[in-house]
Amino acid sequence: MTAHARQNATVRVGLAQMDCQLGEVATNLERAAELNAQVRARGADLVVFPELVITGYCKSEVGAELPMAPDDERLAELAGDGSAVIGFVERPCYNAAAWWVDGRLCHVQRKLFLPMYGPWQEAKVFDSGDELRVVDGIAILICNDAWHPALVELAVRRGAEVLVVIANSARNDLVDNPSTWRDITRFYARLFQVWVVFVNRVGSDSGFSFWGGSHVVDFDGRVVVEAPEDVESAVTADLDMEALRRRRRELPLLDHPRLDVLAEGFNDLVAGLEPSGSGAQTSVASGDA
Repeated sequence: MTAHARQNATVRVGLAQMDCQLGEVATNLERAAELNAQVRARGADLVVFPELVITGYCKSEVGAELPMAPDDERLAELAGDGSAVIGFVERPCYNAAAWWVDGRLCHVQRKLFLPMYGPWQEAKVFDSGDELRVVDGIAILICNDAWHPALVELAVRRGAEVLVVIANSARNDLVDNPSTWRDITRFYARLFQVWVVFVNRVGSDSGFSFWGGSHVVDFDGRVVVEAPEDVESAVTADLDMEALRRRRRELPLLDHPRLDVLAEGFNDLVAGLEPSGSGAQTSVASGDA
């Protein structure tokens, strides 16, 4: 978001559902600039591009010419004077998103959960990130990161009001991705009372067919805008932040989170310990009072 947008109650977000060509950085940047201009002309405060939009989906070893620094002048030029979230390969080799605001690099989010199942073998290609930050009420999740609810919980507890989810989601035989992603985004929006902005790519490369279906879900789980499947598209939606905060006051689902219980449980898991109190629970269950 621009500084002006952050001061207002409503943020207009543009979803740049784009096709991209594997390894063709200059071509992808040019097409991204065209879509960026389209949504800027509609008054978008924030433009969101898909995962790895600058390079295409890197299924195998990344060529030395593809990674770039997050403050690369080409990313800066694409973002312009506005605000944009751009998926790219960060040097040395992270699947990352650069968030530019008002001509400056605001945040870099590196993908945390690299899939290693089926045709997705990203841990063989990329290094994994190790931090999730929330900046100005926005958390960025990169594709498979959003399949881990604990990460979303962490984002919300750190102040996220908007989840920006960028993806390279493809049709496959293991899971009905279009249906599943709609379930995931509606679930998070309603349970955690956040706006969810999901931006997927279209086209094909590396043996994958990407389906698009980018959409925005409000804090009551209603889809307010959705791009068509399988074709490039640029759509916008208005995020009413005051309405979200009002809803959180009316229905305070996020109050009293018992972070102490969560922290103890996760610390036990990290340490490889049995859950606290497990012995007492076993005793009661067996009838030994």
